[in-house]
Amino acid sequence: MATIPHDVFDRIPRTLFASKAENAELVSGHALPTQATAQRLLQLLPAISEQDTVMHVGTGAGYFTAILSTLAAKVYAVERDALLVSDASQRFTKLGLNNIQLILADVEDGIPQTSACQMIIATCNLAHYEPLLPSLNDMGLFAVLEDEKDHVSTVVLYQKQHNQLVRLTNLGWLDFTRQLADMVIDLGYADDAMLAEARQDARHNNEPFVRALNRKLQVHSKPLYQAMAAERQLPFMEYDELIGSVDGSLFNHFSRTFLDRNRVLPISLQDNRLMIVTDNPDADLSELAVMNGNGKIHCTLITPEDFRRLWTQLEVSVKAQKKPEPVGKAETENNDAMPNPVSPYLVSLYDALLMEAVSEHASDIHIEYYQKSARIRLRIDGDLHDFTHLQIDLAELAGLINVIKIRAELDIAERRLPQGGRSQVKQGKNVYDLRIQTQPSLHAEHVVIRLLKHTGRAMTMQELGMSARAASMYQRLLNNPAGLVLVVGPTGSGKSTTLYAGLQLLADDGKRKVITVEDPIEYSIDKVQQTRAKADIGFDFPDAVRAFVRQDPDVILIGEIRDHATALEAARASQTGHLVLSTLHCNDAVDAIQRLKDLDIHPNSIASELLAVIAQRLAKRICPNCKTEVTPAPAIINELFPDGAPANFRCYAGKGCSHCHGRGTQGRIAVIEFLMMNTDIRNAISRGQTSIELRWQALDAGMITMRDSALNLVVEGIIPLDELPKVILQERMAPEPRGGLRANI
Repeated sequence: MATIPHDVFDRIPRTLFASKAENAELVSGHALPTQATAQRLLQLLPAISEQDTVMHVGTGAGYFTAILSTLAAKVYAVERDALLVSDASQRFTKLGLNNIQLILADVEDGIPQTSACQMIIATCNLAHYEPLLPSLNDMGLFAVLEDEKDHVSTVVLYQKQHNQLVRLTNLGWLDFTRQLADMVIDLGYADDAMLAEARQDARHNNEPFVRALNRKLQVHSKPLYQAMAAERQLPFMEYDELIGSVDGSLFNHFSRTFLDRNRVLPISLQDNRLMIVTDNPDADLSELAVMNGNGKIHCTLITPEDFRRLWTQLEVSVKAQKKPEPVGKAETENNDAMPNPVSPYLVSLYDALLMEAVSEHASDIHIEYYQKSARIRLRIDGDLHDFTHLQIDLAELAGLINVIKIRAELDIAERRLPQGGRSQVKQGKNVYDLRIQTQPSLHAEHVVIRLLKHTGRAMTMQELGMSARAASMYQRLLNNPAGLVLVVGPTGSGKSTTLYAGLQLLADDGKRKVITVEDPIEYSIDKVQQTRAKADIGFDFPDAVRAFVRQDPDVILIGEIRDHATALEAARASQTGHLVLSTLHCNDAVDAIQRLKDLDIHPNSIASELLAVIAQRLAKRICPNCKTEVTPAPAIINELFPDGAPANFRCYAGKGCSHCHGRGTQGRIAVIEFLMMNTDIRNAISRGQTSIELRWQALDAGMITMRDSALNLVVEGIIPLDELPKVILQERMAPEPRGGLRANI
């Protein structure tokens, strides 16, 4: 038995050998054994002398090799994966371990000549031992893993005698299984502090550790759970693959408390073989096996998000058996008939719909009814996608809309007029604000629900994707003592997000007082005084701004300039020494000036107070996991470059992968137009020049156009080329003439 120095595990901290998340598939229990496994292996091995030279085959992350280096004079570390060798080398250097020589080689193909070793230890499964014989001295010992099953192996000891390996004995078993806590550390997703917090939360809330840990993990779960499935040798599946084979009747055969405590869901039962899914790789399935008459249990690992979606879907399926009776034909043809009552099934149906929208990162839910069928669509990355998992008829639609109205505190009896309301939903640790708008139509009411994630921080300039030049200009604007800054664009173009990025900078700085009036408050930001406008009690945007100027603010944000009164108060506040930020609905930066004139603001006030206008549209981001260079579409190229594209022009697109659900895009980014005011533009506004003349003046002043921004994003591989016609007007796809070029027009 090897003698283990009492401080070796303090000197060689296991956490140092945790991998990066992107290398997850390389880090198995063999590549990075737990401390308990490393201790047991050392106890099983014969003693290692300080004068010995040993070889470790299957170095992996380097943890066990580093421990061996504290016991022996020299250690040869053999590993066949170049990435693991590189990582291990850096760790050995950091620990100051100078007696390790790394060898990149596959034992099956032979290894370079080394000095004779007194012992070779292989912590990986080998098909042939003969290639190692030249590296082992006569009577040297060889310890290797054999007969592995479910990560448990037998450690067998051989000895080299007359250039042959002679089996001496079985030293004992070795278990390379890692628990969930070990894996999230080893794969680089968590540290000891996070695990301690998760355990404390689990005890405090009397819940499974896996649920508390999932709340702490700030990562997309799929890569982690794929790695854990590979570690456990379990199949990994996604919601879309499973939903078609779910037998909803099984859900009623088990206690909800039992299923939630064990984090398992029964999916199907065939030939006494129960298929279950779980988001806990450490789930104990023994009770389920007993419940199934000791039948076979087939377990599949899924992500926590998919587990919640399946749970909700099963609840909806069960409650569907109790759904209300269908409405008669006469009632369905009468739009003024009383709506259906609310049932538990309809509540679960709404919760399932919200969960699906959150899981798909949808920005909006559209619920519509046409002559013969209901249609539910989710807006994802700007496009509407049909949601086909839930099929509802007109009777269910009426009840579903009642649930939505009740949650939003709307009048369920009023179906002739549009209504607007708000509510909230909590999914996991995230809270989402819901903005609900109902609209009467020919066959039934239609509903649009906008989802806004409720956080304590807004996006940063870098997360917005602004170019370095535009971000610098925006930050400089925020340092102005007074003036008016507008962010303009159509509904859903990310105007508020851009303004909030500026507010976040001001909040982090903390040297100026910032007050906002919004309807609704779309993002909650710490250290910013936010107020909600309430028109029903006589407290609208103009009232709020008049009150704000008596609160000694430095910066005032107005959610939206909608009318003359709000525009007038915004101008007055900027004239009295405040920096005013707001949004406006219009097409481009120059159009914002005309829009202010239409709101009856005097041109001289606009010229003196307006500092800058940022116009923007949202374009889809290329999925970084499947980005590839593509041939540009000739039709778009001809519009962009009438005289021919540059020789080095490149563009990219996403091929479609599991990360982006085959769409090739993931998320959106703002394409901006940035107009900074100068003396010439101010004079042109005061003289009442037309929008066309103002745009010429702005181009001469160096305005960043939407075409400029979009092309930069295309060349950088951030957005696909086919997004440009969707964000740029056709007449502005070609370069706009600047300066003296207009003299020839």
